[in-house]
Amino acid sequence: MMQFTETLPPQIPPFPNLPMNKNTQTGRARPWPGFPTPKSLPTFGDANCMEQLLVHCATAIENNDATLAQQILWVLNNIAPPDGDSNQRLTAGFLRALIARAATSGDCKLLTAMANVHANDPSMNNHKFSIIELASFVDLTPWHRFGFTAANAAVLEAVEGYSVIHIVDLSLTHCMQIPTLIDSIATRLEGPLLVKLTVAGALEDYPPMLDLSYEELGSKLINFARSRNVAMEFRVITSTSSNGFSSLIEELKLQHLVRAQNEALVINCHMMLHYIPEETLLIPNSNASSLRNMFLKELRTLNPTIVVLVDEDADFTSNNLVNRLRSAYNYLWIPYDTMDTFLPRGSNQRQWYEADICWKIENVISHEGAGRVERLETKSKWSQRMRNACFRGTCFSEDAITEVKNMLDEHAAGWGLKKEEDDLVLTWKGHNVVFATSWIPI
Repeated sequence: MMQFTETLPPQIPPFPNLPMNKNTQTGRARPWPGFPTPKSLPTFGDANCMEQLLVHCATAIENNDATLAQQILWVLNNIAPPDGDSNQRLTAGFLRALIARAATSGDCKLLTAMANVHANDPSMNNHKFSIIELASFVDLTPWHRFGFTAANAAVLEAVEGYSVIHIVDLSLTHCMQIPTLIDSIATRLEGPLLVKLTVAGALEDYPPMLDLSYEELGSKLINFARSRNVAMEFRVITSTSSNGFSSLIEELKLQHLVRAQNEALVINCHMMLHYIPEETLLIPNSNASSLRNMFLKELRTLNPTIVVLVDEDADFTSNNLVNRLRSAYNYLWIPYDTMDTFLPRGSNQRQWYEADICWKIENVISHEGAGRVERLETKSKWSQRMRNACFRGTCFSEDAITEVKNMLDEHAAGWGLKKEEDDLVLTWKGHNVVFATSWIPI
């Protein structure tokens, strides 16, 4: 059990191999309950240096080195203000997560007080969006729009010639992709058409959160489709990612038995599958199968017309805290960096955006076991899973690529697109952000 002292260490020890910026600045230290505040504290260079401090702190926490962990937390608290530049705000998010983790690892009134301060910070509360707010929110950057655009283009091509289109929407953004797809169906496909939309009414609530029920959302989508002369049926199946959406799969199997001959089945997976538990949650040396693999194999038995898989291109699955911290830090700088290009300081949307990122950081860093649900995997890992489940990747057409490029032209210059084999990858300043893949059964 970690036992943290409550007195300020007289001197911060040197950190091995810690890069120092030659243009070191002097910053105003921020007060931390229980610690006296010095007149000034040198900042520790750039993002690389902040990452090293976080790594040393995480290592100290894992090694039960209470003194060193407390010292580094104190330094980080003073060099990473939550209202600073993008690197400082990113580091502040990891600082909060490390404090939350350390506070649960021992008996320290100081850290408990700090954790409570952060937990009660209203700026870190996850906002519940109205439909209008959420639609505007996901349009701010290509983070979600990229997947929407690529997936919709692939779906339209796959369902051409079908009179019934059954869409199973497993989406983090609560069907925000569907209105654009309905518009495209109405204008590009010959009718009359029936669209069946099935969604998983998840028991969990992950950011971004919606302030109305799926039944109300379904009524609005049906009315929207009717305004476009498209008939729609909407169904919610209560299901949870924690067991691989088993109740959804069972219901789809029953529907598959009475599936019409001219009915296309579309499985649209938008940033939701990484919430299904993967192998690191399995008991070592057990013969249990990964829920992710089981889910994909069950999908294959449904013989879908197309499966579209869109997700963030990072790996948060390591059971080693330091490895996970490095992966998360070297990926989650991107949303903070992009934010400075389109959202002014103090705006509500910026506060909502950052609160959702901080939720992700805290889940990755301070939680373990089944409570750690943010378990991203890279495109290469998901592609291997899909192939093992007897799916074959399909190319995005030139028309689809053109649509994605036109969408990116509406956003900041740092966004880019690259093609990797059959797949599309959204980039920010050359770094992979989100991937889009399209699959058909073998």
